[in-house]
Parts: sequence; C-alpha cells; structure tokens
Amino acid sequence: MKRLLFLLAIAALVPPGTALSKGPVEATITGPGLDKAIVLSGVGEEPTPAGSLAESAGFFLAAFTPGESPLLQARPRGDLGPRYTITYKLPDEIKQYAYPYATPPVAYMPPDQGLFGADVTRGGWFLAGPQLKTLLVSAGLPKSAPGGSGSDPSGSFSLGLLRLFGAGLLLVMATTLVMRRRARPATTA
Repeated sequence: MKRLLFLLAIAALVPPGTALSKGPVEATITGPGLDKAIVLSGVGEEPTPAGSLAESAGFFLAAFTPGESPLLQARPRGDLGPRYTITYKLPDEIKQYAYPYATPPVAYMPPDQGLFGADVTRGGWFLAGPQLKTLLVSAGLPKSAPGGSGSDPSGSFSLGLLRLFGAGLLLVMATTLVMRRRARPATTA
C-alpha cells in the first residue's frame, strides 16, 4: 500500500505538459489541388497517420527542440512549389507549412505559436526528405505539383513576372526600331 501511495505521489509531481506531449491527435491538410481538406488522426508519437506525418514533417523538432537546433538556419533557395498548410490539433492548434514538391521536400513551422498554454513553438525550416511527399500523396495530394496556383510567391511567381516584363520590354524595343525605320524620309541624290 505504501508503494502505491508513493507511485501516485510521484505521478502527481509530473508536469501536465509531459503527459500531453504525445503529439498531435489530428492533422488537417489544405492547399492547391485538393477538393477538400485531408484529415489524418491518431496520437502523434504512435505509428498512426497523424503521427507519421508529424514525424516526416519535423513537427517535434520544430515545436519542442530546446537549445541547438538541427533545423535549417534559413529558407531553402529556389522554387519550393505549392505550399500546403498542416494544422495539427493538440490541446492547441499548431500550423506548419509543407512543400512536398520541392527538391528535396521541406516543411516550415512559424515560431512563437502557443503550445500547451505556457510554452511556444521554436519554429524553423526542416529538410524533410522524400518520405514527406510519399506520405502526403498516399493521403490524397496529387502525384505531381498542381500547375500555377499555390506556388511559393517568392520563387516561381517572381521569376515568371520578371520574364514577362523582359519579353514586354523586348517587344516595345523591337516595335520602336521598326517604326523608326519606316518613318525615315527617303534620301534623294
């Protein structure tokens, strides 16, 4: 009996965050190419759909890692492709963005999101690897990136706009050159 009381006393001293840190119980995915949201459920640290997604997207590293972080220091360069929003449900809702069509796939969690009331997420970029794309495609994402909509605005959109501007400038210059040649009066000898 004394042993049972001792174990109960120890259990009462364990902070509530420890018991709740099992991870997400649900993950909702939205983004381009999806007719409706994809919902994955299950306790996050167990081999469930939500747990596998959390692991593949670096959720635990971005949310809980104290001290030195294995996350990338900055956004990866280049076109990351369409962005998908993953909303994890713990007691709080935590957002993470996945770029499954990037080479290699990456995920980003914004910092300072409320986590269990008293804590906040660390946040950062996670080099996810091909398993993230495989998992998301098996959950319902298109096998290849949907065209146009949802592209990363700092990547392909800016490059496409720059190309369009350059083509327009060349067209104006060519038209001006042709018009000048036609407008010259004929020289008489």
